[in-house]
Amino acid sequence: MNKKIVIIDDDIKLLSLLNEYLEKNGFKCSLFESPTEGLKYLKNNIADLIILDIMLPEIDGFEVCKRIRQTRETPIIMLTARGDVMDKVIGLELGADDYLAKPFEPRELLARINSILRRLERNIVNEETIEFEDFEIQINSRNAMMSGESLELTSTEFELLTLFARNNGKVLSRDFIMQNTKGISWQSFDRSVDVMVSRLRNKLDKGNKEAYIKTVHSVGYLFTAKPKKA
Repeated sequence: MNKKIVIIDDDIKLLSLLNEYLEKNGFKCSLFESPTEGLKYLKNNIADLIILDIMLPEIDGFEVCKRIRQTRETPIIMLTARGDVMDKVIGLELGADDYLAKPFEPRELLARINSILRRLERNIVNEETIEFEDFEIQINSRNAMMSGESLELTSTEFELLTLFARNNGKVLSRDFIMQNTKGISWQSFDRSVDVMVSRLRNKLDKGNKEAYIKTVHSVGYLFTAKPKKA
């Protein structure tokens, strides 16, 4: 079955171009010039991935992303015409999984789409679970549970948490994080890593006294969680 992509962008020519290109590459696209109509569609329909422009009429892409994240963890790639670093940072803070500056080559967008979907579809025959005293990470189903409740992580947050968990008790530099989170597009000279770590930290620490991710000044980050006792 073809993967379903929702594209929300008020550039009619770009919508047509992306629709033609992505459908040729095996995707089924639903196109929306209006963010309001796009949100209405997403209330009652499932998408495998969302492509969302920042500069939109009625509601900007940041607000659309925020509203989507209130109910869904569907991967979101945000498009920005300005190429502003702060656009990228804000998008990540609101829950976007990736971003791409206009103009771009459709094949670059396709590569990013495939990269995100591959991460979501990794199929391990036997469920691998990383267990700690307070929470567990289910690798195959890409789920993290704390006190019996899902942490509702985006695909990027899950990838980052898994990296930290596999290196529990070790200080990880920003360069190490960028090099070992395959499929995630980081920007070496902006706050992308710091933003994503901050978002993950907030979700892990919410309602808990334990601070799982500690900042090591001028070095990187240290993940400390107590392993589950046998």
